[in-house]
Amino acid sequence: MRGYTGPPRTRVAVMSDPSRHHEIHPIADDKRRAVLDALAAIERDHDVRIVYACESGSRGWGFSSPDSDYDARFVYVHKQPWYLTVNERCGPNEPQRDVIELPIDSELDVSGWDLRKALRLLSKSNPTLSEWLRSPIVYREDGALSAGLRTLADEFYSPVAAWHHYLSMAKGNFRGYLRGEEVRTKKYLYVLRPVLACQWIERAEGPPPMAFEDLLARLLPDGPVREAVDALLVRKRQSAEVAAGPRIAAISDFLEAELERMQAASPVLAAGTGNADRLDDFFRAALG
Repeated sequence: MRGYTGPPRTRVAVMSDPSRHHEIHPIADDKRRAVLDALAAIERDHDVRIVYACESGSRGWGFSSPDSDYDARFVYVHKQPWYLTVNERCGPNEPQRDVIELPIDSELDVSGWDLRKALRLLSKSNPTLSEWLRSPIVYREDGALSAGLRTLADEFYSPVAAWHHYLSMAKGNFRGYLRGEEVRTKKYLYVLRPVLACQWIERAEGPPPMAFEDLLARLLPDGPVREAVDALLVRKRQSAEVAAGPRIAAISDFLEAELERMQAASPVLAAGTGNADRLDDFFRAALG
């Protein structure tokens, strides 16, 4: 966002299709208000400005259970003097913290990263930050700064780094939960999502979306695997907890074949090509 010097513009995002998102990405009104109140308290208590806040985790992905917690994630910026002190604010020889985390209660998990930390991670094509910026549920955002972050995320996007990230995630969850005839049923979704993300990257579709339904629509539009996944999603979204159960052959066979294929031969993918000067320009403009 080169050249932006105007005042901060903060808004509460309105989703384009509330009825559809309410069903797939449910956020109760009282919980939304609790998150917004927590963000406002963070700004007061820490003297920071939150430039972007979204929902992560199962509610952002689109396969939460009724009792799933709320994982609010945000990016914030201090006033300029905080970054220009001789002695760091946390005490002698102590690094300034670049993370704010509220105590986790039974329903709300609220934490965020300082803008400078976020930009450093963005320069490494951090998939977690990329997902935040593509979350279907946005609680608050500064229109100019969030648009600039998304532009930079696209510029620094590294298909090869993202592919290996999602493959590692899929392999870990598969080994840990989906071997044998009795499996942790909901963990299918935690393997399916990164496997489909890998497929998305292989097809040069750009950074994979956070929303699971977008991956399904593009990569599994129909067929026996899709039917099994849809049935699993119904169970997951309606049940307080989807416990262990028998192996689902259609999904297991699909995942095993895809993981075997991907581990046998990594695709030839590009690395990130962003210009580091763009990060400095953006950061300085954000500080005003």
